[in-house]
Amino acid sequence: MGFNEMKKHLPPPFLLLLSGLLFYGLLILPFTTYMRNKPIEEKLGYVPSVKLLKPLSADQKELVGASLVMKVLMYFGGIVAEAEAGRVISEPPDLQGMSRLLHGAVRLDPYNMDAYYFAQGFLTWDARQFKVANDLLDYGMGYRTWDWQLPFFAGFNSAFFLKDYARAAGYYQRAGELSGSSLHINLAGRYMQEAGQTDLAILYLAAMEKGERNPAMKKSYQIRLQAFQEVRRIELARDQFQQKQGSFPVSVQQLVQLGYLKHQPVDPYGGQFYLEPTGKVATTSKFAFAGVKK
Repeated sequence: MGFNEMKKHLPPPFLLLLSGLLFYGLLILPFTTYMRNKPIEEKLGYVPSVKLLKPLSADQKELVGASLVMKVLMYFGGIVAEAEAGRVISEPPDLQGMSRLLHGAVRLDPYNMDAYYFAQGFLTWDARQFKVANDLLDYGMGYRTWDWQLPFFAGFNSAFFLKDYARAAGYYQRAGELSGSSLHINLAGRYMQEAGQTDLAILYLAAMEKGERNPAMKKSYQIRLQAFQEVRRIELARDQFQQKQGSFPVSVQQLVQLGYLKHQPVDPYGGQFYLEPTGKVATTSKFAFAGVKK
């Protein structure tokens, strides 16, 4: 029996469903194949401005905001997976597009927790947009008034990145008042002296990793934490060398050869650690996936 003959014996609802499935297959499958083969950097796509989305989303602003955050998380998760697998990333991640979507998400739903937490992860370490990150966190604090993590993040950014120690102390004081944590209360007093030290960056990243629920971001924090732990190991070896030799070592390799480092440090981002003339530990990867190649 041919398809035309079969249509005569099918009830109208079933025929409509069958036609819909055929149309879906003809339209979606080629699009899915196309998207699968596209470079991961191009998949963030275009989203209308929040000015247009607000009236369109009506009473579904929370859902639309959450969908924007999910879009960014899926995009970033794909980049992490590609880089971790050692594949070539042809273009840097679309950090500006990610920022735009997350800003749009919180304008639609200012209580969206994931938007603030994820923005803190990439706006600081990857995009290096420290003031943009803190402005977003300040916006969130106006709504998530109970959330101690937002001032905790802003305090770290102010001290570690912006070197604004007075503002950092204020943020940590607020975090301490909201959480009751002695750690945050103590940081409010002593972070002005200790900001910028790698051990405190490790403390911060460990707290971020512990509280993160999204698997891609959790893995991202674990990788960065591993990198900073290696940096700290080099710093301790460098300081030992300086105390004994009276000068900075000329290279990380020298520390390995002389036994100050038991084994060669490994940058999980695929770069090579080195010492700047000032003795500061740096890496050719700049702690980012964009430079990783197979």
